[in-house]
Amino acid sequence: MSIDQVFSHIKWIQWIKSELNIEIKFPIVAANDSVALKLGMLHPGKGTNTVRAVFIVDPKGKVRLIMYYPQEVGRNMDEVVRSVRALKISDKQGAVPAGWPNNELIDDRIIVPPATDEETAQKRSGEYECYDWWFCHKPLEE
Repeated sequence: MSIDQVFSHIKWIQWIKSELNIEIKFPIVAANDSVALKLGMLHPGKGTNTVRAVFIVDPKGKVRLIMYYPQEVGRNMDEVVRSVRALKISDKQGAVPAGWPNNELIDDRIIVPPATDEETAQKRSGEYECYDWWFCHKPLEE
């Protein structure tokens, strides 16, 4: 989505196909200024200078993650892909740590959700690798 007009989107899609041989298979939406303001896509006090924003939306239509980049900083597509993958994994297996899959403490492992009672907390160290009962981790189940 951007505040660019539809013809700009068409040209952008054509350019990506002809120059990069990549076909965009998702909808490109032309937002008006009102929608863009509500989503935080315009720099306050800079007219129509747009913020580069990434909105990751799940299949149910829920916004799961938003990343904002000022015009002066390019987006990191590796981080966007990592974030989508991490959200999918965390929905099924537990939390994904910072820097995953290269976290400095647990590498590519997944953080086990915290115990909700004392009995479960005491069993933790026998079931998982743990730094303590509140920080246990397990291998990623692929």
